Amino acid sequence: MPTPTEASRIEEILNELHNLYPGADCALNHRNAHELLFATIMSAQTTDVNVNKVTDTLFQKYRTVKEFADADLGTFQDEIRSTGFFRNKAKNVIAAANMIEDEYGGTVPDTMEDLVRLPGVARKTANVVLGTWFGKASGFVVDTHVKRLAYRLGFTEETDPVKVEKDLMDRLPEDEWIFSGHAIILHGRAVCDAKKPQCDVCTLRPLCPQNGVG
Repeated sequence: MPTPTEASRIEEILNELHNLYPGADCALNHRNAHELLFATIMSAQTTDVNVNKVTDTLFQKYRTVKEFADADLGTFQDEIRSTGFFRNKAKNVIAAANMIEDEYGGTVPDTMEDLVRLPGVARKTANVVLGTWFGKASGFVVDTHVKRLAYRLGFTEETDPVKVEKDLMDRLPEDEWIFSGHAIILHGRAVCDAKKPQCDVCTLRPLCPQNGVG
């Protein structure tokens, strides 16, 4: 747990993130839980922008979990090729869709335990679905942006995503987990770049120890 002084600093950081990114949300386009799940699976090692380009047409063709489950593997691979690692992603999406159909009545499960049973779904993906669609603060989505900013902001000294997530959960209020995860990602993209962080224009600078910068 953070000290009173650290808790005050964290509160100020969160307040500024709310000012900068009100209503921060997942950048992956989706209309329902299964679209978010499958888009998140496809987002590994690529950008959300790239995934959105693919799903813009993909989600028009495949509208239900069953349609994904019945998709032809070769065709599906070609349709998501530009996301990279498309063979494995296609296999996982179709297998996950079949498991959702067979074991969950065609409805995406809403618990961490059930989600991580699905092919291609680890804790990071499950956190995206639980937080964004179901509004359940199960933890933090630790992507490259969150990992980088958590260290720079002094929230953690860890590098392993699981340990980074634990430190964030220990230090930040639970009712801020969903919002702050999205907001930190947005700040990482807009301001706190990996190679050239724009500290001179960053309004979080007075609160940031700038660990690892410079």
